[in-house]
Amino acid sequence: MASRSCALVGPAAAVESSVYFHQTSNRLLAQNTVSFSGGKYGTSGCEFLRSASVENSQQGSTVLFSQSQERRKQRKNQVRAVGLDISSVLVGKDAENAKPVVVSTPYAVASSDAAAAVVEPSAPPPDAVPKPGEVPQELLYVMPGSLQYEAGYLGGISENTRSGETAAAATGMSPISYLTRILASKVYDVAIETPLELAPKLSEKIGAQIHLKREDMQPVFSFKLRGAYNMMAKLPQEQLDRGVICSSAGNHAQGVALAARRLKCDAVIAMPVTTPEIKWQSVKRLGATVVLVGDAYDETQAYAKQRSIDEGRVFVPPFDNTEVIAGQGTVGMEIVRQHPGPLHAVFVPVGGGGLIAGIAAYMKQVRPEVKIIGVEPTDANAMALSLHHGRRVSLQQVGGFADGVAVKVVGEETFQLCRELLDGVVLVNRDAICAAIKDMFEETRSILEPAGALALAGAKAYCQYYGIKDEAVVAIASGANMNFDRLRIVTELADVGARKEAVLLTFMPEERGSFKRFMEMVGPINVTEFKYRYTSEEQAIVLYSVGLHKEEELLAFKKRMEAAQMRTMDMTNNDLAKDHLRHLMGGQTKIEHELLYRFVFPERPGALMQFLEVFSPQWNITLFHYRSQGETGANVLVGLQVVKEDEQEFIQCADRLGYEYQDERSNEAFRLIMRYG
Repeated sequence: MASRSCALVGPAAAVESSVYFHQTSNRLLAQNTVSFSGGKYGTSGCEFLRSASVENSQQGSTVLFSQSQERRKQRKNQVRAVGLDISSVLVGKDAENAKPVVVSTPYAVASSDAAAAVVEPSAPPPDAVPKPGEVPQELLYVMPGSLQYEAGYLGGISENTRSGETAAAATGMSPISYLTRILASKVYDVAIETPLELAPKLSEKIGAQIHLKREDMQPVFSFKLRGAYNMMAKLPQEQLDRGVICSSAGNHAQGVALAARRLKCDAVIAMPVTTPEIKWQSVKRLGATVVLVGDAYDETQAYAKQRSIDEGRVFVPPFDNTEVIAGQGTVGMEIVRQHPGPLHAVFVPVGGGGLIAGIAAYMKQVRPEVKIIGVEPTDANAMALSLHHGRRVSLQQVGGFADGVAVKVVGEETFQLCRELLDGVVLVNRDAICAAIKDMFEETRSILEPAGALALAGAKAYCQYYGIKDEAVVAIASGANMNFDRLRIVTELADVGARKEAVLLTFMPEERGSFKRFMEMVGPINVTEFKYRYTSEEQAIVLYSVGLHKEEELLAFKKRMEAAQMRTMDMTNNDLAKDHLRHLMGGQTKIEHELLYRFVFPERPGALMQFLEVFSPQWNITLFHYRSQGETGANVLVGLQVVKEDEQEFIQCADRLGYEYQDERSNEAFRLIMRYG
């Protein structure tokens, strides 16, 4: 399966292996099943035994353990007695929740001295095996929608948040110990001290003093360079000589590559095969070897961790590492130095938590009165949910628009620091992020990537929600690696996010002169988009956008339309209407047994054919609307005729396909605009 961004030479192989997935530790455990007295478990990765008695065993197994040292030694001796080369055994409650899954992974290598990528078939490696004696932490599986609150509200903190161990007890590293590491950081060998700039236009509009910490001005246009270099610069020379490796689809990759060039060590960067050429080429130009591996990031990371073991390379994690956190913490050190006066809060984008953990570890020691507030997208809120539950969670789905923070599981060490130090998390939607990108452009003529504008969107929402006036706040502009093809979506949604544009739906009589009366009622308000198609003899439906500057204007407009017997509904927050239905105004129809789903297609050749091979010709496709969102994937609205008794089979096929999907049958916008009766 080739990436669209590179020519492939050699055979492309997709290797299928039966493996076991441990639900509570979120790990791919093993390949090749083997029978034990407690049931069938895997070998050649790590195994879960409920009993030490082994039947039909295979040579060369590796098994993890979690009991006391004496108990572990006993288990190892018992299984060795039947001829297995066992390093350790995992028993007890940690042996629960293993279920079989199938992994199909294509691998491709784009070396630094090759013009084109070369496919090298390989078996998919298991995820990094925990060290002997390490107990995989159980994860709670949740949906992003299970914790939502109003934009600007400071949430995430509950009675569960502070109930666990302190960071020092859980990780051996207290916030004060991070302070000394941050002060001794070596980031300034390659990174710059970025300016802290007042945003006068935005400050006047919001009423608070908005300061922008310009991490988008780093040599790789992102803060990620700080943590990667700080960790690598503190490695012994013999480890640097063996080289480093990381997995990343973006900013972390460039940070590691530049750090490796500065330290004169060999770097391998594993990136998903769907990574746009512009990104992997920029990493390649920094001198690193780029390896395109797997469709999903989890597969890419598994490859990188296994190769680090095979070749003795040091794996450079993107966030969950003491020195990486300390390197990112230098951003907080600079803010304290650059803004010695009163400061209400610092807003930080949150993905895995490395940046906010480092900033909080420093600032809560020297400026404890300053609030440290995380900002996450509403559909990628792993940290807010983890804080709320008092334990790390794994998101079952994660939104990809702000791909730089699209993380399913936050770091273990970062979480321990955040649960102790954070004041809360603000959630913002895609429209608000787009509005913040536009704000930044109007203020500085710089274009932030969605994750880079996240903190600014959160700062705006927070100040508006709590009525913050005349106080100073800082928003971290964390990155500017924007893909050009994403700009179309940003420009379409920016005014909606800034509440300068509203998407409305109005019902009016289907009779002569009604269109003219409609426009008379609109009056001086600017209509920016208008969609209409004949539906029936009784009633017409119009979907349109209007330029509005105040919420009161929208309310007055809706009342005016209602008074004229033209029922009007606000569709501004309905993503289905904005992404798809505004392009599908073709009249209503009634289709028997029609299901309506939204899928996220990966941006790679063959994605559509893979979809069709699963669903066609078994079920008739009644609607198809494709909406590209850049490398994050295509948003696709699909209608299919599926009889009631086949619906469960349809869901099973959708699960097997592996694309994220969502049932839209209950969406009011679709029912009103597209469906008759």
